[in-house]
Amino acid sequence: MTKGERTGMISRRNLMLRAGAGILAASIAPQLLQARAANAEPISQITPNGALKKLMEGNRRYIQQKRTFPDQARSRIVEVAQGQHPFATILGCSDSRVTPEIIFDQGLGDLFDIRVAGNFIDDVVLGNMEYAAVELGVPLLVILGHERCGAVKAALDGKAVPGHISTLVAAIKPAVDATKNRWGDAWDNAVRANVKMNVNNLKLASPILAEAVKAGKLKVVGGRYDLDSGKVEIIA
Repeated sequence: MTKGERTGMISRRNLMLRAGAGILAASIAPQLLQARAANAEPISQITPNGALKKLMEGNRRYIQQKRTFPDQARSRIVEVAQGQHPFATILGCSDSRVTPEIIFDQGLGDLFDIRVAGNFIDDVVLGNMEYAAVELGVPLLVILGHERCGAVKAALDGKAVPGHISTLVAAIKPAVDATKNRWGDAWDNAVRANVKMNVNNLKLASPILAEAVKAGKLKVVGGRYDLDSGKVEIIA
């Protein structure tokens, strides 16, 4: 086993360990969700499907250059200073060209952003997702990859990288391996596979999120942002 493989957080070994540990977590997840529902502050009544519709409508405005720049007035600053009630969690890439509030035409307090190069999942990212779902009652989780992702390209090239960049490469490598010899553009195939892999991994990695999905409180989707057109395509 290489050093890079050891540092990948969502490896086959980690998934097997989480599957075993998840038995206990799965047993307490329903009670945890019920307890939070009873004690949490009031949140938006938007449904998971309604949240996705709202998000994609914002992306259409962005593409058409008809942005409304919602929730950015002084009154919104005052409002969200008292508490946050975002309607969607976005796990996106750190890439400076893929800023969720801009590409979805949203404002302050609308999106719970988690950004990491390569939009992969590790324990810290999972903790953020679970916090958003359980503590804030966010009804939608989007794992958002993008065209020509540099982190995915590094994993695709397979060259030695310095420092902790190897952790990013190791986490994305399974998606690259899964698309070897597949017809089409190898880079984009890996970008798409990375999104789909992480959507699927959530089922094993977080019983809390799985329970929220089962209860109809959370919808999880995967998307790909096109750098050239600005369009977000739902692919998982």
